[in-house]
Amino acid sequence: MNAADAHIRMREISKTFALGSGRSLRALDGVNLDVARGEFLCVLGPSGCGKTTLIKLIAGLLAPDSGEISIGGRSPRDAREGREFGLVFQEPALLAWRDVAANVRLPLEINARNRPHPDDAPSVQSLLRLVGLEDYADYHPHRLSGGMRQRVAIARALAAGAGVLLMDEPFGSLDEITRAAMRRDLARIWQARKKTVVFVTHSVAEAAALADRVAVMSPRPGRIADVIPIDLPRPRDESMEWRPDFLRYSKSLYDALRRGGGSP
Repeated sequence: MNAADAHIRMREISKTFALGSGRSLRALDGVNLDVARGEFLCVLGPSGCGKTTLIKLIAGLLAPDSGEISIGGRSPRDAREGREFGLVFQEPALLAWRDVAANVRLPLEINARNRPHPDDAPSVQSLLRLVGLEDYADYHPHRLSGGMRQRVAIARALAAGAGVLLMDEPFGSLDEITRAAMRRDLARIWQARKKTVVFVTHSVAEAAALADRVAVMSPRPGRIADVIPIDLPRPRDESMEWRPDFLRYSKSLYDALRRGGGSP
């Protein structure tokens, strides 16, 4: 990929956290990574390697100590203020007093106050249909399963019409059966909308099933140890995960983690 064509561009990103009493923790060191427009990039690495820190830096929730990040040529702060990305975390953080439709509508309400006529905003109905929850619009979060709540969070992240979706282990708290179903749902949603996605995970199977490319991180301080293209056909259904080529890619990712000094 030509770096000039990157939707998200990271150059020499480093981040250290002060722990008090003169101690510090170096979370990231010299991270270089480009993400193409419309690409599904997974960031794979062991726990504690700085994956979440990286997502927060891209989102402008933290500032790097050194280096530069751009999203569509803009700083993370400017991109956040322009609502150019949606965020999905491990916990969906839905508003308990709002039903499904009202939770999804929230970004549209916020945007309407700042942009009275958001031409590119999708309708709540179309988003609920996209995530398979059109029959649950009037349900409140406590009536939904964990997987369904995460679908609401994904629909909410898409509601503002942003071109980038940042996802930090969104399926990490789900059981394995639900998690497998959710990654197939997410792949379907991504193919329908073709957002630029940065998806953090420590699951090799998840990365191989979802990604166009996988950026493998080393243990702390996190660095990009390898970037592995996943050249598997789409759509990727459940049967694909038992194919020899899928298993070869999974082994390549395991090998890259071991070479980088980490494990899933």
